[in-house]
Amino acid sequence: MTHTEHEHIEGPAEVSEFEVLERAVRELAIEHGLFSAEDHRRFAEWAEARTPAKGSQLVAKAWLDPAFKQQLLSDGTEASKAVGVDWLDPTGKGTPSDYTYFYVLENTPKVHNVIVCTLCSCYPRPVLGMSPDWYRTPNYRRRLVRRPREVLAEFGLHLPPDVEVRVHDSNQKSRFMVMPMRPEGTEGWSEEQLASIVTRDTMIGVALPNPEWTAANPPNEKIGGRR
Repeated sequence: MTHTEHEHIEGPAEVSEFEVLERAVRELAIEHGLFSAEDHRRFAEWAEARTPAKGSQLVAKAWLDPAFKQQLLSDGTEASKAVGVDWLDPTGKGTPSDYTYFYVLENTPKVHNVIVCTLCSCYPRPVLGMSPDWYRTPNYRRRLVRRPREVLAEFGLHLPPDVEVRVHDSNQKSRFMVMPMRPEGTEGWSEEQLASIVTRDTMIGVALPNPEWTAANPPNEKIGGRR
C-alpha cells in the first residue's frame, strides 16, 4: 500500500466538529465543577496509554483454547475479565462512556468482519487502546458502510469475491472487536507469540495477521522514504 492510496482514508488533519463539541462540553463541565482540568488531564493520560495488548491476549487465548473461544464469542463482556478488563468499571474509578456490551466477531473462510462507528468514533478502548486517527475520519465512517471492499483495498486488503464482508456499526451501548483467523505457519506457537501478530488493525478488520509481521516491527523502508 502506498501513501497515496491511504490518503483516501486519512483525510485532512483539521479539527473535527466532534472535537469542537467535546471541548465545549468539557469546558462547561469544568466551569460547573463536575470535574477539574487536572482530573481531565489525568484521565486523558490514562486513556492514551491504553494499547491493543488486552485484545491481542483475548484472541491468542481463543486460538489456543476452544472453550475460552466459545465463551468469548458468546459473552465478550464476561470473558474479558480473563485478561483483567472489567467492562462494568474499566477505569477502576467509576463507569465512563466505555461501558457497553462487548461483542467479538469471528472471521471465517467465508465471512470477514470489520468495525466502524458511523455516528462518531465509538471504539473498544479497554481492549484496543485509543482509536487510530483514520478510524475517526468522515471518509472512513461514511465510505466503509457503502463500499467496504474499496476501503479495505486501500489498506492493502483484497478479499476473494466469495468472501462476505460484514460491517458492524458501533454505538453508545455496543462495542465490537474482530477475531481474525489464525494464520497457517503458527502451529506450536505460544500464547505470547500468537498475541504478537494480533495487531490493532487485524482486530478492527482492515488487515489480516501475518506470522512474519508484528506491530513492533519497523515499517517498510519504502514507506519511510528510504531506498
